[in-house]
Amino acid sequence: MNRFSTFIIILVLLCTGMPSKAAQPFIINKKGSDVIVLKEKSVPLSFFVNASLDTGILRAVTNLQFDFEKVTGEKPVIFNQNPNRSSPLIIIGMIGANDVIDDLIRRKKIDGKSLQGKNEKFSIQNVKNPFDGVEEALVIAGSDKRGTIYGIYELSRQIGVSPWYYWADVPVEKKESLYFVKGIYSDGEPAVKYRGIFLNDEAPALSGWAKATFGGFNSKFYEKVFELMLRLKANYIWPAMWGSAFYDDDPASGPLANEMGIIIGTSHHEPLALAQTDWHRYIKKNNLPNVWDYSKNKQVLDQFWKGGIERSKNWEKLVTIGMRGDGDEAMSKGTNISLLENIVKEQRSIIAEVTQKKAEKTPQLWALYKEVQEYYDQGMRVPDDVILLFCDDNWGNVRKLPDLSKPMHKGGYGMYYHFDYVGGPRNSKWINISPIQRVWEQMNLSYSHGVDKVWIVNVGDLKPMEFPISFFLEMAWNPDKFNSQNLTEFTQKWAAEQFGTKHAKEIARLLNTYPKFNRRVTPETLDSKTYSLENYNEFESVVNDYKNLALDAYRIYNDLPNDYKDAYFQLVLYTIDACCNLYEMYFAQAKNRKLASEKNILANVFADQVKSNFERDSVLQNKYNNEISGGKWTHIMDQMRIGYKNWYDTPKNILPQIDYVSEKDQIVRKVFVEKEGYVSIEAANFSKSNNTDKIHWEVIPDFGKTQSGITTFPQHIYPQPDDNVAVEYEINFISTGEFNVELLLAPTLNFNSNKGLRYEVSFDGEKPQLINFNGHYRGELGKWQAEHLIHSATKHTISKTGRHVLRFRVLDPGIVLQKILIDTGGLKPSYLGPPESEMISKDGL
Repeated sequence: MNRFSTFIIILVLLCTGMPSKAAQPFIINKKGSDVIVLKEKSVPLSFFVNASLDTGILRAVTNLQFDFEKVTGEKPVIFNQNPNRSSPLIIIGMIGANDVIDDLIRRKKIDGKSLQGKNEKFSIQNVKNPFDGVEEALVIAGSDKRGTIYGIYELSRQIGVSPWYYWADVPVEKKESLYFVKGIYSDGEPAVKYRGIFLNDEAPALSGWAKATFGGFNSKFYEKVFELMLRLKANYIWPAMWGSAFYDDDPASGPLANEMGIIIGTSHHEPLALAQTDWHRYIKKNNLPNVWDYSKNKQVLDQFWKGGIERSKNWEKLVTIGMRGDGDEAMSKGTNISLLENIVKEQRSIIAEVTQKKAEKTPQLWALYKEVQEYYDQGMRVPDDVILLFCDDNWGNVRKLPDLSKPMHKGGYGMYYHFDYVGGPRNSKWINISPIQRVWEQMNLSYSHGVDKVWIVNVGDLKPMEFPISFFLEMAWNPDKFNSQNLTEFTQKWAAEQFGTKHAKEIARLLNTYPKFNRRVTPETLDSKTYSLENYNEFESVVNDYKNLALDAYRIYNDLPNDYKDAYFQLVLYTIDACCNLYEMYFAQAKNRKLASEKNILANVFADQVKSNFERDSVLQNKYNNEISGGKWTHIMDQMRIGYKNWYDTPKNILPQIDYVSEKDQIVRKVFVEKEGYVSIEAANFSKSNNTDKIHWEVIPDFGKTQSGITTFPQHIYPQPDDNVAVEYEINFISTGEFNVELLLAPTLNFNSNKGLRYEVSFDGEKPQLINFNGHYRGELGKWQAEHLIHSATKHTISKTGRHVLRFRVLDPGIVLQKILIDTGGLKPSYLGPPESEMISKDGL
């Protein structure tokens, strides 16, 4: 069965007294006792909508009509007046539109109070005798335009049409019969007001596909994007902007967005509804110098910005204000806060002048991206009505959050998050590297700190980010629906929605596992030196991890019906197979270089293997681009990923360096137990955890690079000085001396106004060592971000052998511990650290 939101609301239906339901599917295929028929063999289905209804809603109704045709083989007839017939009927409308819904409310058939004044809310329910001659009908009622559209597409999803039917070619299962389980169903109101995606870093992949398929980023392209967004209950977009200008490229795009119900914004560095490309076209058209400097070019910039608001003034939008350097660069050195505050003041004057309304009547945001956050930290402020958009560090680690001990900004807060990034220390553009466990943890952290006005995520080329996009937008609607223990449940339901229930559990495991592997080290950062060949059999182990995953993925692929295989290739198989191939290639390169240095002729075998893997990468790319789905996805996997020397793209994939050796050159829980000079502990395997009435420890399964992560919840509650919020690990040492204890932590940033995150570590009741592991961080980028890990070490003296207790106590929320490594004299260098040490029972000591 398809998923339906578990956000619970209570409605009272005046005419029946039935409660609202939102936790179970409402469409079934077998007739029961308490259902109404939507479709049975030889029984036609009809829709009723007022012809005067908003054109965006009517567009969604037409899509619903085609969706029913895909499922049942028959297209419902649309009536604009009482059909006066007894066959199944779906009535669709919006409160306050002077249509059938208002009439049903007046006649007490629908509870208007449950919808009136609500934001983007829908109700789906059965109503008796809605018209003369109609015994009972299904009614979709919306509180507003988008609420109505979301209700329409929720019904589409429940009858079996995936939101990804176009963007991932998910097939539609044919069904002869459809029944609606009587009741009132609603997802309530969204918790986050603006929920959206940013199409970014889109060349060469998405831009190449869009040009080949639609002629570019035009209204034909965006019609498909906007429909997908609405099916996922999103409402906000930053359009593609590499060499593109949304409004200027196709004058039909702006009106289309407004009609369909999509709110247009511009990225963090593109103020007043104008793209960076708009600026370059503007100065070229008017023969002006490229001076993106307000202190030197105020008149030209004001006129340019005025044109942006003029062009978009009649359409729904969220206006970015402020200013960065041209081309998403930092402002010039010496930029002062008073100049930036004056820029914002002038921009708001432009908005008021053009719209003929007070500036605060036009929604605005100010993005605290990179160095702009420093201006905010130094005291720069914007008017109260402006949304403050916090940003991660481009790698999925939240940089700053509101200080809950201080008054909240009246305009509210947003978060700009990344699945894709261009920049140092290395691009991440090709594939999904974002486990939903980390996405959930960071966005839950944000939401618990009051970030609920805007959630927008950089999705790169959109494909192949389908799964994390689905999760991000569903969480944006109702963050409270998710917790550390039900993320796998979401994944399994999502897999069932795309591929059916037979393999859903296994596919969910694949979807959870491959981002975990990719988060260990991104494919663009991976090379022959990442993992150790010599220590712990590390490199071969991680290659085998991926090979086993690929074998499982192919086993499912071979068992799927043929019409599901293209969708499965896109959503699951390609990423796993291509990344597995990459791991095999770099492992072969590492073996080649090592054996070649030893003049071992076996190096040649691995050299040939590198070539074979390199060629196979292009074969898999060609299959995605030109073979599956009838060649529909040409160019979509053109992003380079092999051969990086710097942070930016290589012009083409480059064969890794290999060496050949000629024949003439060759030369012929318990208690963790110390062994081989180290102790390795997975954080989740603590012996004891200490909680308080307000704070408790939770394990986040599949978090991090190896097993799991542990952290405290709720994430906005800070431990008090007398709280004993700690976990303990029992260890049996066979050595004595001064040992290095290294904690492997998630790269959570000092979001708490740069105070840093603190913990204490100690053995056997000794005075704890207090560590602030990120208080020094001020926005710099480094190796730890690429590794998605912070290493934090302390030294301790163990004076006698035997059993000891290691205690880890947190003093701030947001710290996620993944692993502990204790070097007693034999720990060897490796990327992941050695496998977990042996555990024996206490009785065995």
